[in-house]
Amino acid sequence: MEFIIHTLDEIPEVAKEIFSQLQHKLITFEGEMGAGKTTFIKEFVKVLGTNDEVSSPTFSIVNEYDTDNGKVYHFDFYRLNHEEEALDFGIEDYLFSNQYCLMEWPNKIANFIPDEHHTITIENIEGTRHINFN
Repeated sequence: MEFIIHTLDEIPEVAKEIFSQLQHKLITFEGEMGAGKTTFIKEFVKVLGTNDEVSSPTFSIVNEYDTDNGKVYHFDFYRLNHEEEALDFGIEDYLFSNQYCLMEWPNKIANFIPDEHHTITIENIEGTRHINFN
């Protein structure tokens, strides 16, 4: 499923549509630096029903949010140097918690991500955001 976003005002509707199509609680987000992954995740977590402040977990690696749909774990693996570092903070416990796990830079922990997950790819093409949901 592909969406083309021309303005930030369109993101909440796309987030709602993707939420309605979810079959898994594990979602990887792919895209270049600055593509809009965190911006999309902020809106997506709002759709899940949070009043928490959503921000990038670049330095903490994981942020936790309370929502109407349970806990949401938001990861940014960009700073990991080795996949094994994810084991040190208990990535497996998060992935098998049956809570939403939203993961930026999933290629850094590719061997730990279960097959049953969705992927959202965001590309900035000529000033528009192209969002692909699988």
